[in-house]
Amino acid sequence: MVTPAIDYDVKDLALANDGNNRIEWAAREMPVIRLIRERFAKERPLEGLRISACLHVTTETANLMLALRDGGAEVALCASNPLSTQDDAAAALVAMHGIRVYAIRGEDDATYYKHIHAALEHKPQITMDDGADLVATLHKERRELLEHVVAGTEETTTGVIRLRAMAKDGALTYPIIAINEADTKHFFDNRYGTGQSTDVNVLDRRHFDVMKDGAIIANSGHFNVEINIKALEAMSESKRNVRRNVDEHGLMDGRKLFLLGEGRLINLAAAEGHPASVMDMSFANQALAVHYIATRDERLPVDVYDVPREIDSEVARLKLASMGITIDELTEEQEKYLSSWEEGT
Repeated sequence: MVTPAIDYDVKDLALANDGNNRIEWAAREMPVIRLIRERFAKERPLEGLRISACLHVTTETANLMLALRDGGAEVALCASNPLSTQDDAAAALVAMHGIRVYAIRGEDDATYYKHIHAALEHKPQITMDDGADLVATLHKERRELLEHVVAGTEETTTGVIRLRAMAKDGALTYPIIAINEADTKHFFDNRYGTGQSTDVNVLDRRHFDVMKDGAIIANSGHFNVEINIKALEAMSESKRNVRRNVDEHGLMDGRKLFLLGEGRLINLAAAEGHPASVMDMSFANQALAVHYIATRDERLPVDVYDVPREIDSEVARLKLASMGITIDELTEEQEKYLSSWEEGT
């Protein structure tokens, strides 16, 4: 295999063929992204635009990156979680599609942030984030790059909360579109992708004290701070990995508790994340939000914005169209009735 003439840091380029097969498989379940990619390839609305994305590096994300690339964008991608990277997908993006990727499954915190900095070296004009680590790093450590940034997008609840806090504190320096707020994102991704919400905000020592022997601990939140791992380790007299993504903690009273995926986002740390058919609409919102930013005549004021209604509606329309479903349009008479005050009972 010829070494790509781009900067990258992935586990093994030899995984590229397997990764590309899985990217193509995911694409079969992502008809909305496919339609957007085809449109972008014809119109090239993102020509020359530099985008740095900090997202879960999966086959679904790969299809989003390919849509942006085909729209003319120059893309750099890093991971938004140390355990969510699919190494074969990362290799395929680099070796077969020429996209800069900085992500290795299981990377330590130092490497994780080194990769974020590598993506920022791209001098992005648009940022794409999932959890706001890239935006936070940009504002705290790479402020010299802020002059290049026009706007950004944020994928998930955790990131939106952080960004709204930044905006409230006056720390945010450019506008962000909150993809998470789109109906076609949270009604499907959050509900059917994650599948459940978490009842307890943080699992702490008091919870570990009352857990039964053999209890399994997992986290569905974005960061691993939802489980007090330091407290669990302090209570343990032994710790061993008993199988992939399962650590056994032997407590001093003889009980054994099992921590999944190092306490990180479980559906990505220990599995493949949301189904491609669910991520299709989430990433369609991402792609169209980038298009919206890139084609505006005026820059948005600094704030955190909901996804424009027309984008949400377009994603819904494209999804239905991909299923062979159309929505009736109002007649002229119906439009007149809805906009008039004169008609009554």
